[in-house]
Amino acid sequence: MIYLAQTDTTAGFLSKDYKEINFAKKRNLNQPCITTSAYLTSLKLLAKCPNKFKNKIRRAKKTTYIHKNGLSFRLVNDNKHSIFLKDFKYLYSSSANLHGDKFNINYAKSIANIIVDDNLNESSSSTMIKLRNHKLKKIR
Repeated sequence: MIYLAQTDTTAGFLSKDYKEINFAKKRNLNQPCITTSAYLTSLKLLAKCPNKFKNKIRRAKKTTYIHKNGLSFRLVNDNKHSIFLKDFKYLYSSSANLHGDKFNINYAKSIANIIVDDNLNESSSSTMIKLRNHKLKKIR
């Protein structure tokens, strides 16, 4: 089941199975996707965050963190998107386009099983930060 929604950053595909998103985007099926959640407790189930950075993660806006185990996650504080995410513990997320291409609304709507929001637009992607035990490193 692939949802098409306006995420906190850009129009995106959301699903419980990251392989469905990868198949829709025509990329390697084992490529990891960003895990998004409205709850920090849901993300704690997937990876242990250093106590030093928990408040920073909780307050961050439009920021994706890459954990040392390879998991990438984003805590969504945006009001509209977080309301949708509260029905799920977490969902995998990726931009709603073919791998390496620009956003095409007709393609995105043809792939999605459920369209959550009709007001879709492409905007800048999230900031990416690599999370280590003692320091943070900005990737994008």
